[in-house]
Amino acid sequence: MTMSTKEEVLEEVKTTTQKENEIVLYNDDYNTFDHVIETLIYACEHTPVQAEQCAILVHYKGKCIVKTGSFDDLKPRCSKLLEEGLNAEII
Repeated sequence: MTMSTKEEVLEEVKTTTQKENEIVLYNDDYNTFDHVIETLIYACEHTPVQAEQCAILVHYKGKCIVKTGSFDDLKPRCSKLLEEGLNAEII
């Protein structure tokens, strides 16, 4: 039994999606907006606008996905966030 092209594409999308990891940044009561923004620019290579939007989302929603990618790419980025005193994890 062979899969249709649509089934093959869906299977490929599932496989690709499952390999993606995410860095989630959590809100805290001690880091300033400026520090969070500067750290996101440095650690995640965000533009200033992206970093500001993430900082606002974290402040009002409590958390925000700040970067997606492979675990190997995200691990050093998450470490930089943690070293700067931010509360983040890879999920």
